Parts: sequence; structure tokens; C-alpha cells
Amino acid sequence: MVSLESWSDELAHAIREMVGHLARFSLVTLDVDPEETRDLLKQLYQNLMPKQLRHALGEYYTPDWLARRLLVQLNYDGDPAKRVLDPACGSGTFLVLALKQVRQFADERLLAADMVLESVLNNIVGFDLNPLAVVSARTNYLLALGDLIQHRRGDIDIPVYLADSIRTPCAGTSLLGGDAFIVNTAVGEFRVPHSLVLRREVDKLTDALEECVRNGFSRRQFEDRFAQQFSVNTASEREMAADLFAKLADLEEQGIDGIWARILRNAFAPLFQEPFDFVAGNPPWVNWESLPADYRQESKELWTRHNLFPHAGFETILGKGKKDISMLMTFVAADDYLRDGGKLGFVITQSLLKSSGAGQGFRRMVPASGTPLRVISVDDMVNLNPFEGASNRTAVIVLQKGTPTSYPVSYNQWSKRLPGRVPETASLEEVVASCRVRQHVAQPVDSGDATSSWMSGRRRSLQAAAKVVGQSDYRARAGASTWMNGVYWLRIEEEVPGGMLVSNLPETGKATLDSVQVVLEPDLVYPLLRAGDVSRWHAQPVFSILMVQDPKKRRGYDEDWLKTQYPRTYAYLSRFRDILASRSGYRRYYSASDPFYSMFNVADYTFAPYKVVFPSIGSELACALVSQSGGKSVIPQHIVTIVPLDDENEAHYLCACMNSAPARFTLEAYSQKGGKSFATPQALEHVRVPKYSPENRVHLDLARCSRRAHEAVTGDVDGGIEEIEASLDDLAAKLWRLTPSELKDLHFSLEESRERPGNA
Repeated sequence: MVSLESWSDELAHAIREMVGHLARFSLVTLDVDPEETRDLLKQLYQNLMPKQLRHALGEYYTPDWLARRLLVQLNYDGDPAKRVLDPACGSGTFLVLALKQVRQFADERLLAADMVLESVLNNIVGFDLNPLAVVSARTNYLLALGDLIQHRRGDIDIPVYLADSIRTPCAGTSLLGGDAFIVNTAVGEFRVPHSLVLRREVDKLTDALEECVRNGFSRRQFEDRFAQQFSVNTASEREMAADLFAKLADLEEQGIDGIWARILRNAFAPLFQEPFDFVAGNPPWVNWESLPADYRQESKELWTRHNLFPHAGFETILGKGKKDISMLMTFVAADDYLRDGGKLGFVITQSLLKSSGAGQGFRRMVPASGTPLRVISVDDMVNLNPFEGASNRTAVIVLQKGTPTSYPVSYNQWSKRLPGRVPETASLEEVVASCRVRQHVAQPVDSGDATSSWMSGRRRSLQAAAKVVGQSDYRARAGASTWMNGVYWLRIEEEVPGGMLVSNLPETGKATLDSVQVVLEPDLVYPLLRAGDVSRWHAQPVFSILMVQDPKKRRGYDEDWLKTQYPRTYAYLSRFRDILASRSGYRRYYSASDPFYSMFNVADYTFAPYKVVFPSIGSELACALVSQSGGKSVIPQHIVTIVPLDDENEAHYLCACMNSAPARFTLEAYSQKGGKSFATPQALEHVRVPKYSPENRVHLDLARCSRRAHEAVTGDVDGGIEEIEASLDDLAAKLWRLTPSELKDLHFSLEESRERPGNA
């Protein structure tokens, strides 16, 4: 995804360490235990590529057991006649496991070794953009061939190519005058005659270029050689080939590695592959916004063509535009490399399936060609966290080309039986034995929108939750965002004449800030509600927040007014002027003419007398009601979702509905549990809470349950919270017309999801 220059320093450092790492190897190992040799080469690749760099490139080492699970889900049996591609092969894990399967298949059926070798070299193929990965994968591929190599007559060309499987020379580029294909490289642009590409003579051309450059041919000598070997359509194409030779010869003369003809040959390899029966791998996980600017620009047409940008404008700014390149690779691989009826299996981020908007285009399951993809199965492995040094939301998806997806789909929920990480060196059988794999199903949360976020769970529980799903009559909002909590969040030390002595909280953010203790005017200091201050039925502010945002103008209070009315507050903020003006959010949403201390997500609703609040990050929905504290509105932080209300009974009614088992299961079934977008303001788009009516007996009883639960948690009334919540769930069942059996199913699913490693 990046040019060679962008990581050349890291690469040079890695190569300098190569000799030390190679000292770990013994040539005896190759003969005694080739499988152990492959494992050592995996470790070598990881050591040569620094972890930080690999992760920046979206590369994560795939444990063998995870790759094996994916091949099992594809029903790949190792038939050497079946074609397999890994379009982002890394060090070759999937290729090597496929080769191992082929050898087992061949041994069981006594297939001729020379035929098996020929089939393998034609049918098991890998692409990758990382030169070190390609070298490692080719080596691992060669080792995996083992004694098959002795049956080869002539040279062996390992089919692992240094190539971009997404942005091929004919995709995302333009033809110059209709006679050229363009290949962008670290040393500039290479132009290849169109007719030679169409006739698949690129290999022949690059062989001629390499030989002529190596032997010191002049331009005229190359032109004569070219005229003898090739037939092109126009004089401009002949001139183009000569220009290409001249450029390569100049690079050779400059002492720049003479590998560019081979790089050119590799770049075209994806264009000349016959369709594959299987595509398998672990594509890079890199957000669109984290891609290099030139790659974003050059691949933008592909994202648009595959309809992966359904959002625009403000929704994109607010996060629905966080597209992951793995979704683009999925659609490109399905369209360009997979045969009709073939299967694709990728390790992806679960966010593509359960994010509110970023994965919406992906969930259409229809690439640019219009040929649909059918979801065969998903393995949700978020709980396993299988990648070393990363907390990715891992899922394995298997798709089949040519048939639309029919919901619900198979959704296997994995969880650990015991605490601790799953060992990377464990076998698939060992991992399965140490895990629970529950046979769930998944379907769009909105039955009328196949692109909506998936909800997953037991089939009967999803059928019950269908009565709860729908648009709520209430609208949720996000809490106040400062983008620099260490300045705005305060600890009140004591009341003093003319104000209050406060300390800022510099440890609450990533920026390095001074610790300051000052006296401020009290009027603009409000109680702060953090996500950690909220639990079910209880919310208690601990710290305070400096509120300097005008809720009407939706910007900071005018500087002249603040300077005149609250000089101490203005002086305090001015100490941090430079860092406040450099905040990413301030620069995105405001101009230099706006007050440098402006905040976000602050309006009249922020100061509503009653708020139902729940953290947007977590794994379990926990709602509480807050009113005022010390005569001032409580201000929730940005990762606390709020529903502002004017009536206390209505607020208690809504809080009771959201804390009920039916609502909690529904929200948790379609949210990214444990993620940053668990219970966002979009939560009420799919939990159908009807408008409160004081004439409705069930509504009144629900409000009373919430009031009693809040009092029980604080110890103000006698009675167990379990009894109150049981009564609340019965009332919620009446509200949504759930049968006792359906309510029981929802309770069972909630209890099951709360199981922790080590529990029976």
C-alpha cells in the first residue's frame, strides 16, 4: 500500500539484523523437520519486519490454526486441480497450508508426483506488495514443496508475485492515447504497449528488456531486437517500448538495482491469471483515512465503482466513512479473481458486519460487476483476540460467488473456556477443544434494509427480538466533546472568596499539559459525568467540567464577553491557547475566527433538566437517570449517550425500557460489544421505545420500577434489585407483546453472553 521510500529506513535496519537472525537456522532442520523450518522462517519474517511497521501496513501474523479453520470453512480438500489464490499472502501461511493439504490429498490417492508438482505451480498463487513478504513466502512455498522439487524438469518459477492485487495496471489507471498501460513505481511511471498486454506478451517483453539492459545494448540495438521479436500496432508503441528500455538502462547506469523489469513483470501477473476456485487470506486492515494520500487518490475510483462510499458529507466526518481496505480487497478479489460458484474466505474485522455505517456498502454483498455474493458462514472470534500484540475484532467470513445472500446466515460465536490468550502455536484441534463454539445466526437489524448492521444470536432469541426492533420515538445525543479533557476537566479543591479553587486533570488525555491550580469564577463550572461514573440505575459525577460553549450559537462564548464577564476563566484558557487552537476537532469544525476554546456536541439539550444516560463504550447496556447536581445540569462526556427530557416520570419510563432484558438483548445483538460504538446515539434507531403516555398503565408501572431501582441501588429503599428487575421485565414483555417463552429465551441468551472464561 506504500512506496518503497516510505519504509526504506526500517527495511535497511531489518536487513542489517538478518545475519543475526539467520544464525538460528540449521540446514539439518530442512531434512529432519521441514515443518519446523517453515515456523522458523515465519519468525524470521516477523523479526525482519518491525511490529510497528507491519501493523501500520495492516499486516498481522496469522496463526496456523486460524488459517486452517478458514480452509476448513471453505471445504478445501487439497485437490491439486483446484486453483487457490491468496491476494495478500504475507509470509505465505495460507499457501503453505494449502500445499500441505495438496500433498496429503495426493498421497491418499497415489497421484503422480510430477503431475502434482505441475498442478501446484499452476494453481496455488500468491500476491503481496511487501518485497520482504514475497521473498519469505517464496521461500516457504519452496520448502513446502519438499521432495516434489526433484520431479521438476527445468527451472521452477514460484508463483508468488510482488504485485498489487487491488490496483492492477488496468484498474484505476488510464490509457494514454489508447495505446499504453501505466505502472506506477517508486522510481516513476512505466508505460507498456497496449497490444503486448492484450497478447499477454509482458513476460516476453520484460525478458528482452532485462537481457538487453544487462548486456549493455544501445537504444538502437534494442529497437532492432524489439522489431525482430514483437509485432505492435503503431509507431507510438514501438517508441514507447524504446523509451521503457532507455529508462531501465538509465536506472542501471545510476546503480539503482536492476530489478525493475522483474517488478514490471510481477505487476502484470494479476491480469493474466485464470479464475480461481478459492480465494483465501488475511487482507490488510487499514482504514481509508490511514492510507497514503497517493494511494487513496489512485484507488478512489475503485471504492466508488464498488459502491463502498454510500455516505457523504457530515455523516462521513462523524465516522461512517471509516472504511477498511479489506472490504475493497474482498470485492475486487471476488470480481476479478474468483470464478462463478467459487468461494472466498477472508479474515476480516467484525466491524464490517456490525458497524452502524462504515460497513454498509460492504453488507450489500454486491461488487461492481453486479454478481452477488452469498454469505455461507461467519466465525466471530472477537472474544479470542487471536492476533499477537493487537486487540482486533477478528471474524472469518466465507462467501460464494453468483448467488444472493439469504438471511439468516450461519454465525459461529467463539468464546474461551479458560482465561488467558489462545496460544499462537496451538493446533486447530487444541483451540476448538479450549473454546465454546455456539451455533448462532445473523441477519440485518432492519429487515427492510439488507445493508443495516447485523444482529446475531440464537435463532429463537432473534425471532423474539424482532418485536422490539424498530425506530424509537426518542432521539439520543452524544455528550460534550472537548478534544482536550486535561484542560476542561477539573477537580474542585475548595470554595474560596470570589470563586473556587480548582485543579486541571492533565493525566486524562494524551497531550502533555501543565498541572495548573487556579481560582475560577464558579458560574461556568458544571458537574461532569464520565462513562465510568455510570452504572445500571446509578450515575454520580465525581469531577467537574468548564463549560464555555454557547448552546445557541454552537461555538465558544464570544471572547470579548468571556474576557469581561469571567476574566479568571479567560486567563486560564489563554494559558493553553496554542494547544487548544491546534486540536484536531477544532481545526476540522471551526475557523480561526471562532473562539479558540470552542467545544462540540453542546446545545440546549445538553442542559435538559433530566437525562437518560448510558456509556457508548462497553459490552453491557447500563442506563441511569441524572437530573441536576448543586442546582446545575450534569454535563456528560462525549462517550456517554444522552436522551434529554423535561418530565421526570417520562425519563424514568425510558430508563426502565432501556434497562429491560428485551432492550438490552436487542442492542447487544447488533452492536460491537466491547467496542467504541457499542451504545452510540444510533442505539434508539433500532430499539423501538414508544412515546410515554401518562394514561398508559404499563408506562406508569415501568416508570415506578425505574424509580424504585434507582432508590434500591443507593440504599434509600428496602427490596432487592433482582426482584424489581424481574417485575420490570414482565412489564417490558407486555409493552412489546412478548410471550413468557420469548422472554425466557431472551433471558437465557443474556445470561449466556455474560459467561466468563472458567465458568461452567
